[in-house]
Amino acid sequence: MLVRLGNRTKDATPQVLAAARRITRDLRDGTGSIRARRALRRIRRLLGADAAGFADLSGTTTWIGPVPDEPVVAALVHDALHSEATQEKSPLIAVPLRIRDELGGALLVSGRVSSAAVREAAALVGHAVERGKLEASADQAAQAELRALRAEISPHFVYNALTVISSLVTSEPDRARELMLDFADYTRYSLAKHGEYTMLAEEFHAIETYLALQKAVLGERLHVQVRVAPEVLAVAVPYLVLEPLVENAIRHGIEPRAGTGTVGVRGEAEGNDCVISVEDDGVGMDPALAAKILAGGESGDSLGLANVDRRLRTVYGPWFGLVVETAPGAGCKVVVRVPRFQPGVMP
Repeated sequence: MLVRLGNRTKDATPQVLAAARRITRDLRDGTGSIRARRALRRIRRLLGADAAGFADLSGTTTWIGPVPDEPVVAALVHDALHSEATQEKSPLIAVPLRIRDELGGALLVSGRVSSAAVREAAALVGHAVERGKLEASADQAAQAELRALRAEISPHFVYNALTVISSLVTSEPDRARELMLDFADYTRYSLAKHGEYTMLAEEFHAIETYLALQKAVLGERLHVQVRVAPEVLAVAVPYLVLEPLVENAIRHGIEPRAGTGTVGVRGEAEGNDCVISVEDDGVGMDPALAAKILAGGESGDSLGLANVDRRLRTVYGPWFGLVVETAPGAGCKVVVRVPRFQPGVMP
């Protein structure tokens, strides 16, 4: 069945929408990518054209179908790019592509196709490329935040941990060696290059080493409880989502309070979901402040929690962010719920 853009029938609408969705996907990396040729084939078929092509800002063209007379094409492209207006010279049509309100090349069509239909197709191409650029920018921003998170090891914690280890070198050499290995393991996991996802077993191992070091620093002031069900250890999660929650519990919950405090970390399966909680009985905080932190409205120490919340929502959807239960003097509980199996999420 031939479906012509701009001259649709009711029965053709599903095919047009499906074609538009595929064109958008194929143009995610721009009109100069390898998959852009596949998009041109779909555009040619959608319009019922003899040929379809893209021209970049230098005037270089890429075609699917019989290539029209090159001098005519070159002149038409030149006029379209310089005037930023649709140009026609039968049987050719050139429509400038607008991407983020800037000129991004031109869509070229040869055949008995209306200029209105070609302009519709050009608008689709522009939106598809713009969406791809926005997604790429979002990915780059997320990676930048993750790099910042990796580098956010507290100098205060590092100093205290190394001071404790050095104090034990003579009196308890075996204990000092064990803690030094924990410190090396912790920094390796926090700073080394990793993929986007890891297994929950790795995340729990990282927080256990971190808690061992913090327990050495704080001594009897810190009690730790870690419980994880075996069936969730293989669940894939975004890299470095648990350690910031545990660090927040100690730095802002336990350290400011007088006397001893407890940090508990649990991981268990609930149906098709994995539920992880990090809870402390520390000083707590105003719920309004917690909401502001998750929204990114607080700088400095808020980077870790805001980053984790944003990455969870990006990967799993808006209903999978952090849930914080807290009040002044009542401690703090942070709950993470993720699907046990999520397409595309794997270490």
